[in-house]
Amino acid sequence: MKRFTFRAAGLLLAGGFPVAAHHSVNAEFNLQAPVTLKGVVTKLDWMNPHSWIYVDAKDDNGNVTKWQCETGAPVELVRRGWRKDSLKEGQEVTITGFRAKDGTNTCTARGVLLPNGTQVFSGSSTDGGPQAVPQGGGKQ
Repeated sequence: MKRFTFRAAGLLLAGGFPVAAHHSVNAEFNLQAPVTLKGVVTKLDWMNPHSWIYVDAKDDNGNVTKWQCETGAPVELVRRGWRKDSLKEGQEVTITGFRAKDGTNTCTARGVLLPNGTQVFSGSSTDGGPQAVPQGGGKQ
């Protein structure tokens, strides 16, 4: 019985590690550094724990910069109105979010203006929800 109890306790503890290892938005992204990207989707990765949108975005001078934008998990996106075909490579989008703290061209995508004019929330529930979508602030 003692051996069973220790094994059960070990399994319960081991099961908690993936959850504990998950980062908070504040750990990777600067919520004081909003960014707005307008560009063309080059790649989509619908995967766990986060989906990614890759965009070639033009800055105010017309220079193209490659960005990678983290979103919620696929199940979170579907709950917020996304479909896997909501966005395709080659489509133009506007993404609002917050820059990565590490200085790379990475952001957490908060809102995505889809080609059909629909604004979709794309973040996770742990980063302030839809009300945290930057409004017109912070150009790339």
